Amino acid sequence: MTPAVELLADPVARLVPVGLDELVERAGLLTRVDRKYLVPVEAVDGLVRRLPRDAQVLEIASRRLFAYESVYFDTPELLAYHLAARRRRRRFKVRTRTYVDSAQCWIEVKTRGARGTTVKDRVPHRLDDREDVAPALPFVTATLGAHGIAHADQMHWRPSLLTRYRRATVLLPDTGSRLTIDVDLVWHDGRRPLHLPHMAVVETKTGATASAADRLLWAHGHRPLRISKYATGLAALRPELPANRWRRTLGRHLLPDGAPDPAPGPR
Repeated sequence: MTPAVELLADPVARLVPVGLDELVERAGLLTRVDRKYLVPVEAVDGLVRRLPRDAQVLEIASRRLFAYESVYFDTPELLAYHLAARRRRRRFKVRTRTYVDSAQCWIEVKTRGARGTTVKDRVPHRLDDREDVAPALPFVTATLGAHGIAHADQMHWRPSLLTRYRRATVLLPDTGSRLTIDVDLVWHDGRRPLHLPHMAVVETKTGATASAADRLLWAHGHRPLRISKYATGLAALRPELPANRWRRTLGRHLLPDGAPDPAPGPR
């Protein structure tokens, strides 16, 4: 267990557990408002301990921390990245999401809804195909088209970024919202890795109003940041890409000492 995982494991062990079915029933939130924060891992313990007393942590088979792996796909021209960099309303992401502990895999399409909401559509995907869109191409094409993405049927897909991290998911029953805390984040673009051992990515997933977790974060000086596990990660690894939207986040929080390690690493 890494130091970052230890700092998260102890406080979530004190929360009341909630099962996956109940979590989905009470806070599925496939259409939602996402707010993302970067928090030093040393502050995670205090954050979790100050959550409302009715907060519950997802527990499956006695586990409360789960390993995630995502493979993001883009066109050869990195259309999804550039749409995000230019803040186009019709932007999107396509990825496979693997729940490593249960060996389950889904392919997901994320688009933008009304008033800045995030809409996620997904279907099961074969684990062995997690680096390949082809088996789910009709689903991806139809979903993008249904959400107004032009020429989706002409797009060609290839893996562009892999992410790995450990996550705890917390239910806030009072507002039916969720809080996720990710530690040990690793980005890899196929050429080199970037590991963030000292920062946690905290994300709130709410309806129309901010959650108690948002208000707690604000009270301790943390403000929502422009960070995307896909676009910000790719910008950090490929400095030649336009990244004005994430320049402040990269300079202040993710790459304060310069570029990532140029040495190649295994995928």
